[in-house]
Amino acid sequence: MEQFEKILTSIDDVVWGPILIILIMAVGLWLTFKTRLVQVFHLPRALKCIFKEEEGAKGEVSSFGALCTALSATIGTGNIVGVATAIVAGGPGALFWMVLAAFFGMATKYAEGLLAVKYRTIDNEGHALGGPFYYIEKGMGKGWKWLACLFATFGVGAGLFGIGTFTQVQSVTSAIKNFFDPEGTNIAFELFGNKYSWAVVIGGLIITVAAALVIIGGIKRISKVSELVVPSMAVIYVLLCVILLVCNITKIPAAIVVILESAFGLRAVAGGVLGAIILAMQKGVARGIFSNEAGLGSAPIAAAAAQTKEPVRQGLVTMTGTFIDTIVICSCTGLAIVLTGAWDTGLEGIAVTTYAFQSGIPFISAEFASFALMLCLIFFAFTTILGWDYYSERCLEYLTGGKKWAVQVFRWIYIAAVFVGPYMTLSAVWTMADIFNGLMAFPNIIALLALSGVVAKETKSYFDRQKPGEILKKKQK
Repeated sequence: MEQFEKILTSIDDVVWGPILIILIMAVGLWLTFKTRLVQVFHLPRALKCIFKEEEGAKGEVSSFGALCTALSATIGTGNIVGVATAIVAGGPGALFWMVLAAFFGMATKYAEGLLAVKYRTIDNEGHALGGPFYYIEKGMGKGWKWLACLFATFGVGAGLFGIGTFTQVQSVTSAIKNFFDPEGTNIAFELFGNKYSWAVVIGGLIITVAAALVIIGGIKRISKVSELVVPSMAVIYVLLCVILLVCNITKIPAAIVVILESAFGLRAVAGGVLGAIILAMQKGVARGIFSNEAGLGSAPIAAAAAQTKEPVRQGLVTMTGTFIDTIVICSCTGLAIVLTGAWDTGLEGIAVTTYAFQSGIPFISAEFASFALMLCLIFFAFTTILGWDYYSERCLEYLTGGKKWAVQVFRWIYIAAVFVGPYMTLSAVWTMADIFNGLMAFPNIIALLALSGVVAKETKSYFDRQKPGEILKKKQK
């Protein structure tokens, strides 16, 4: 197992090397320029579009439902465990690079959502299929279908072996064990030298059964569950973070200084400045992408199912996902971890964030803080499992030419992966997720750069039509 983890780490270092980090940041910067700072000037409009439906639009779910499906896959362990992992490994500066990547990532997400709707297909039954595989094939031409297939293959792998199953259920069962059996005294069995508590076994079974009941129902059931769970749990978690930050408001300025100094290597030992910056960037960008998935190409798969006629409009709605996920939720988590000193305690994973909440909110008991965090993590991770099943299914559907039997078989394999997730080692799980994330990003980034002209043209056309004079002319006709 040790040798296997070393191999995974070596692959991860190559995939998430300087080339991919520069590409992700560069494509976000380029699309920010091409769309004329769409994430700044049109964020208020984007937030309004979330709840405003279009009449007579084709699609499978509402724009809000599509966003919640996408958020169900993004708001998960990355917001609670991933941020902690990034800060512990890369220092507090990882949070700065995570937020900066998210700012440019909003333009990337906008372009992904726009292209997903522009190049999607909708059959006579109203079944929508779209995403990077279609905007690569249709936008770039049939000669690039191999790249579309490559993306879809990596997408299936990411859902099945990485971000969709193992990382989510492993983090959930770890949180359950830390709350119900922190000493690990109630051992159910031993496997490969590791002892597993009854809390892990029972928690894993419950998550597996619950996921199976929703997954078998398909996109509409996943969307309905996501619309109910995602907004409520996001509000509760952010509220807890705000309470923590208010209780420690005098420490926030010092925490921000620590984050900025760490981001630019000013807290590194002599001779290690450049290495500290690169490490902070690598961990921050990688975990940020894991959390908000900007540039990954996953969110446009959900966006393609939205009931809308306007590609730009759905691009705006899709863009808000990165804002909510990283700039709001991850920033709250990161600040809590830094100002409480949780990142420097020698803990790892969920234990880091749990420590931050236990020590940062003085008027509630440690047990209550731990329980609330565990509850948020369970629901976040559960909806991520559902969202990534949908993404993986759509990728498989593209690869198999829409064969329904293949999707049905995949669902059961996916559920089996959720079942075995708790028994994977923590480092191997996160490393595997990083690798598949990075592999998905490469084909998608190539497509975004190739189709950036289309994005710019569609954006200009849409906002020109929103000018008062154009609207008046349209009404007069």
